Amino acid sequence: MELAYDGTKYHGWQKQPQSISVQEVIEDGLKKMLRENIRIQGAGRTDTGVHAAFMVAHFNYDGELDLEHLIYRLNRWIPKDIAIYDIRPVQETAHARFHATKRSYEYHFLLRPDPFQVNQAYVLFRKPDFKLMEQAASILLDYKDFESFSRVNTDVKTFICDLTEARFEYKDHKVIFHITANRFLRNMVRAIVGTLLEIGYGKRTVESMHDIIASKDRGQAGASAAASGLFLTKIEYPKELFL
Repeated sequence: MELAYDGTKYHGWQKQPQSISVQEVIEDGLKKMLRENIRIQGAGRTDTGVHAAFMVAHFNYDGELDLEHLIYRLNRWIPKDIAIYDIRPVQETAHARFHATKRSYEYHFLLRPDPFQVNQAYVLFRKPDFKLMEQAASILLDYKDFESFSRVNTDVKTFICDLTEARFEYKDHKVIFHITANRFLRNMVRAIVGTLLEIGYGKRTVESMHDIIASKDRGQAGASAAASGLFLTKIEYPKELFL
């Protein structure tokens, strides 16, 4: 299943008690359409307020499905801030999370307020030095262990991530930070962006990025950037997974 959502009103992707999540909404829709409990597994877990321009999830179903009709019915039933783009059959062993080979995120900055992107970007009322931020971002590509940018008290077994992209794009009054890796840690992108902002505002030097990463201490990095500017934008899989 390929989908997108505006995460503003949701407590992240993952289903949780007492809070509405994207996963819960889609599972409720599938239950209504297919008349049985369906569990979906996403490619990752976006946090509260984070968006996905492209998310992938999988679910198991043994019956016959008219996929086009199911997509149509789901999009009629679910809230308008979630959209189902496609549902495709895959190998029985395919897993949306474990078989993903590459993921990409974007973080959107606005250099002036925009009433049409209130919850889809972070407004910078004071412009940082993006040249310094570019230099610091390029340092990320020299490292593999990103424990300094991981949420503390996590249960992950490794902090190793293979980053292949960390760059800035400039579009009129918008600046977009692009970052791609085989995997990401919880809160990693927002922690990196927050640290880059502190460098851009002169609170840290470009060279301090080396020390932050080497410390393997979340407390040495900057505060996490706001969730509203972050988008999951791309997920890649081996072609042989698809039927």
